[in-house]
This record gives sequence, structure tokens and C-alpha cells, in this order.
Amino acid sequence: MTEDAILRVQDLQTHFFTRTGVVKAVDGISFELKRGETLGIVGESGSGKSMTAWSILGMVPHPGRIVGGSINYLGENLLEKSRGEMRDIRGSGICMVMQDPLTSLNPVFTVGDQLVETLRVEYNEPRRSLRDRAIRLLENVRIPAAEDRLTNFPHQMSGGMRQRVVGAISIARAPNLLIADEPTTSLDATIQLQYLRLLKDIQEQTGAAIIFITHDFGIVARMCDRVAVMYAGRIVEQSDVEDMFDRPAHPYTEALLESVPDLDTDVDMLPSIVGQPPSLDALPEGCSFAPRCPHAWDRCQVYPLEFTVAPGHVSRCWRVE
Repeated sequence: MTEDAILRVQDLQTHFFTRTGVVKAVDGISFELKRGETLGIVGESGSGKSMTAWSILGMVPHPGRIVGGSINYLGENLLEKSRGEMRDIRGSGICMVMQDPLTSLNPVFTVGDQLVETLRVEYNEPRRSLRDRAIRLLENVRIPAAEDRLTNFPHQMSGGMRQRVVGAISIARAPNLLIADEPTTSLDATIQLQYLRLLKDIQEQTGAAIIFITHDFGIVARMCDRVAVMYAGRIVEQSDVEDMFDRPAHPYTEALLESVPDLDTDVDMLPSIVGQPPSLDALPEGCSFAPRCPHAWDRCQVYPLEFTVAPGHVSRCWRVE
């Protein structure tokens, strides 16, 4: 792990053992994340993006389990930690912003109660002092009339406001790593832009590294320093953002970029990727994308090695060889 790396995931494998077979949700992925850096993980639904996040957090749901690899956080392998140790790490070192804020907030407690309880773990102070900290947190995420909002229940707030509250809770204990799992999906375009700016502000204030899980390359271009493209549980291409946009080296990445609308061009129909992703319990031999790939050839019956396109840019496609 490089000196300034905060997280290194190596050959991570998370499988689900079902009656119909083994579902390889995450199938041998590797990446590294530096302090203050933002890594975008991109792919279609079911590609393994969110399960990668749950694996890092040590919260893989039953009947899944991590069967191989390592997750090194600040030089320690998280897979060797106890449940109690992982609970402490999730509270202070690694935090997650969910896609739907209603799944993160308890509907029967006020926003103030939930913020104060989060802060109580970190600060041994009277409730009045914790309440003042909660107000400052809400102000930091640009919630107007922050003191009044402490008495609100989640259902009394708009979607954008709830997402900001979730952001406030996430940074309450100054995490080193923030995982954002498609946090703007339920927001309209204006609120989405404000929230992306908020995440950048949080990163500048705390120095946290961010993993941004999304299917939107527009968000990747705005938010991320590097990007990893996932397909069928594997990372098929990884690069810094600029190089990925300038010269994508995997057909799946090319197809994703081509499906992004160009506002300067009139088109009758948006490009799409033919076919469907494979079932993760019945992956094809060789390259998983080959059945949908316009460049597939005989060699694709063997799964590609990882080839270097340029320094820091790798791709799993035989065309790069």
C-alpha cells in the first residue's frame, strides 16, 4: 500500500450461497484510495458496486460472506476485526451515505435526537453542548433555521433536506473515509447539484477520502479523481477520470460513455447497450461482457488479463494486449 493510501482492497471476493448456486456478487476486485481522493465506482445495477461498499463496512447480508481477499484500512486488515471493532470503525473511521435517506433515519426520533446520539459516542459532554454541536453540523450542511430543524421528524423534511441531515450525521465523527452510495438518485437536478457541492465542501473541511458509487458518468466527471468500472462483479477498467474519458479501453466503458446524452447534438434515439448483464450465479466462460460486445472474438472465451493502457490506467480486454 502506498504511503498516502488510506484504503487498499485486494482480490476481494464476496459470494452469496443460495439454493440455486453461488452468486459471485464481488469476484476478485482490487483498488486503492488515497487521503482526500475521490474514487468513482460505476456500472449498471447488479454489477457489484453496492456490495463492494457493504463488504468494506463489514455488513454483507445473509446468506453472503466474504470468501477471499483483503481490505486494508490504515494498514490493518478489516477482515480480521471482530464485530465490536468493526462497529467502532463504522462509527468513526468509515461512514456511509445511503441512496435513500429514509433508510438511514429513524422515523420515530427527531433529527436532533439522532444527531445528539451520534455525537454522544464521540464527545463526553452535557446534552446542551451536544445540541450546540448538532446545530453547527446542520449549519455546515447548509440547512436554514438549523436550531428549529432539530425538532423535526424525518417525514417533515423534503428529500433534499433529509439527505443533508444524513450528510451531517455522516461527518459528525470526522470520518477518514466516506462511502456515498448513489446519494443523489432521489433528488431533482437542482438539489442534486447542491448536494454534490456539499460533499466536496465536506471533503475539503475534513480531508476525507470518498468512494462515490453511481451509474452516472456526468457525476463522475464532476466529483471524482479516479474511476473504476464494474461489470458482473469485476472491475473491467480503472483509470484517472480524464484519461478514462479521453481514451476508454474496454468496450463496456465505451458503451457507457456513448450512452451519455450530448446536449450539443440532435439525436432521434439514445444509444443503448444490447442485451442484459449475465446472471451472477451462471457467468459465461471467459469475458462476462463478450455476449454483448461488438468486438468479441475467439480469444474472449478466456477471461482477459489486466493490461496497462497507460500509467495508472488498466483494462481487462484482449484488444489492449
